[in-house]
This record gives sequence, structure tokens and C-alpha cells, in this order.
Amino acid sequence: MSSLFPVEPVFPEGFSYFPDFITEQEETELLQTISTLSLHTFLFRGYEAKRKVASYGYDYHFDSRSISKGNPIPEQLHPLLEATARHLQFIPQEFAEVLVTEYPPGSVINWHRDAPPFELIAGISLLSDCNFKLRPYDKSKQGRGFVISIPVKRRSLYVMQGPVRDEWEHSIAEMKRGRYSITLRTLRK
Repeated sequence: MSSLFPVEPVFPEGFSYFPDFITEQEETELLQTISTLSLHTFLFRGYEAKRKVASYGYDYHFDSRSISKGNPIPEQLHPLLEATARHLQFIPQEFAEVLVTEYPPGSVINWHRDAPPFELIAGISLLSDCNFKLRPYDKSKQGRGFVISIPVKRRSLYVMQGPVRDEWEHSIAEMKRGRYSITLRTLRK
């Protein structure tokens, strides 16, 4: 059944989505930059995940649940930080961590909340679309099958802050095609 009026998705408080945040040319340049980075298999509590990552700025260590200063953010990523900060109306230096992730076909991200030291989470999707899912973190609020599914298009930006950051968890459905993401995070004050 079609609607006379377009139905806008209803997002949890603190979630924002901006399609076509970057241009095709900017996506191509970011993918070229990523091809020069040294990505390694992501280890989570002793298990190898089916994705590769490179972290810059600060690193979160899942085993010790601690944060430490990591490698400097590559200069080639600074224009993306500046554009995102400008869009969100704060200064680029507030981004403390940049995580570049390669998702091969068949990879998934299970339900989780991002590491506790980080506050605002901004993600840019590259190369292909994904199905981003949200549900309340509190199991008593989930209800039967309560999941918000958001089609995140390539070259788009999503932002999680405030209630959606702390009270919701997210996952990404199995990737049919390869995908990259660049995640920008600020530290909690």
C-alpha cells in the first residue's frame, strides 16, 4: 500500500541521519586514503572478528576496559573531520578517535553500545549501503521484536548522541557486499 505523503522514519532521540553527506569524488578520495592505511584483524576479547580496522587518536582496549593515546589521525582524514565538525557545529579537535573499518561480504556487527569513554559517535558509510538496526539496551523495554531498522546509504552520515548513545544498542546486518566505514568519536567530558 503506498502513501499519499512520504513517511519520514522515526529515530530515537539523539539519532540523526544525513544522506549524501559526501560527494562521489570525496568517497573515491577516502577509499584511496584507506587503501594506504595498515588495517589489521579486529580482536575482541580473544576472538578474531570478520573485519579489519585501523584506529587513530585514542584506542580503547576491550580486555582492560581502558583508553590510551594511539597513532595520530592521518592528515588525509582531516578534511572529513572538519566537514563533520562544521556540520555538527563544533571544532574538529573534539574528535578524539577515528576508526576505519573494512567489512567484507558476510560480516556482521552484533548488538552493542560503543565503548564507554566515547560520547558522540558519527559514522560515514563508504562503498555500499548497510542495514543499521537500533533497539533499547534495557531488555525490559525491548518488547517482542522491537527493532528500528535504518537503511544507511553509502556516502551518508549518521550521528548518535545523548539518549540513543546511552540507552540504545545497535547492530549491522550481514553485509552482502564489501563496505568501509569511518567512525568519529568524541570523549566524554
